Amino acid sequence: MSVWRRRRRGWGRTSRARRYGDWALALAVLALLTLTAARLDRVATRQVAGAVTLSDGDSLWLAGEPVRLRGIDAPELSQECSRDGRAYPCGRRARQALAELTDGLAVSCEGWERDRYGRLLARCAAGGRDLGQAMVELGWAISYGDYRGAEAEARGAGRGLWAGTFRTPHDWRADRRSIDEVPHDWIGQALNFLRQLLWGQDVA
Repeated sequence: MSVWRRRRRGWGRTSRARRYGDWALALAVLALLTLTAARLDRVATRQVAGAVTLSDGDSLWLAGEPVRLRGIDAPELSQECSRDGRAYPCGRRARQALAELTDGLAVSCEGWERDRYGRLLARCAAGGRDLGQAMVELGWAISYGDYRGAEAEARGAGRGLWAGTFRTPHDWRADRRSIDEVPHDWIGQALNFLRQLLWGQDVA
């Protein structure tokens, strides 16, 4: 067989393999698009409003929906901090601050992400005021992906937690080997999107 014929046969096999590869890639893309279209309801923006029940300084129940304030991290309910050389229940104080911000006001929340506990990660407002930003401005929560300017201002003014010393809620949970959630930045947002799209909101 001539060298030319052997080359033509080799090119033919390569061409067929390339076509099969293209078909496989097209089918994979089509399957992904079909899956995405079928599950877009899992990442649809949700709006909730109604009677509010507070869990701690950054999580609440609203109209039967568990909600986590997006972009902030407040002390856990049982967490203690220190001020003037004395321990105080900063977790309960943070919840009290959120209670004062929502007292007698209509609360509404909007978001599409779910954290690993199935809570809606949302921006919430009461009386037209962003609750996450207000908690950070008052010093009873720290930035967890957002509100960095408000945190810097509260720290400089020595408000709330910044009036003393404290473990960040993230570190406090880590000390107790609690499962933590990813920060509410763009990386966490991408991970939440993929988790919800592929497995639904109930998967940790």
